[in-house]
Amino acid sequence: RFAVSVGYWKDPYIQYFVRQAKERKAPEINRGKLACYYARVHGVGHLLKAFLKKTECNCQIVNLGAGMDTLFWRLKDENLLPKKYFEVDFPMIVARKIHNIKSKPPLSKPIMESHSGESLLIDSHSLDSSRYSIIGGDLRFSSDLEEKLKKHNLDIQLPTLLIAECVLVYMTPQQSANLLKWASSTFPMAMFINYEQVNMADRFGQIMIENLQRRQCNLAGVEICRSLDSQRERLLLNGWETAHAIDMMNVYSFLPQADVKRIEGLEFLDEKELFEQLMQHYCICWASKDSSNL
Repeated sequence: RFAVSVGYWKDPYIQYFVRQAKERKAPEINRGKLACYYARVHGVGHLLKAFLKKTECNCQIVNLGAGMDTLFWRLKDENLLPKKYFEVDFPMIVARKIHNIKSKPPLSKPIMESHSGESLLIDSHSLDSSRYSIIGGDLRFSSDLEEKLKKHNLDIQLPTLLIAECVLVYMTPQQSANLLKWASSTFPMAMFINYEQVNMADRFGQIMIENLQRRQCNLAGVEICRSLDSQRERLLLNGWETAHAIDMMNVYSFLPQADVKRIEGLEFLDEKELFEQLMQHYCICWASKDSSNL
């Protein structure tokens, strides 16, 4: 929300979900974190749009642990909506999101505009329209998840993009393996995008873990975040045919340089080394399974 307010990227919908924070963080945290968010939004967005282009939007997206994400509305604005867009998160999070949607016309109107067919279903823990569904569920139980998605018209024959941003790291390695295995065995043609920590076995990574533990936030799946190789390996061991992983410093170097210059002018930072270390401790991984050679 703060990154959007100072101009890192445009998102006219986040204001309806998240209040503007009053306090300002230390500059190096601001600049480092915000540039990391910027690289994450553009990196994930690049892969997502490539998938939509390849499938000509004749596909579905399943956003796992979506939280207050605004991607559905942004894709609608760009005429890039897939046939169906699903979000899954804990029922408590889903209830909060649905409340915001129901009470704010700039959020509810686009859902109504894209809806066709029978009446739109909405209760405190789920929303189902012809193009957009929000489902309350627990990603650690994939059979329960599949049942709920199918109730909301998931089509396993459609090319499917699954997205998980800072989600798998909160599950045990076995739980995340089960989820990845379920996805690779369920959809004949699919892509999985995962954004989370990497290189967590070094000193900087250990400090990150300790800082989170102080806030009662334990990373149950951190052992998979040892390296880019361990991230790739998890995907390949769980049924995906191809897998790639790059750290965020690498992603940052691929971004359009004119825009990078623009965002670097938004916040001054002389702690370049700290910024680079932070970027080397997050990564984007993507995997595919492609029965139709798309």
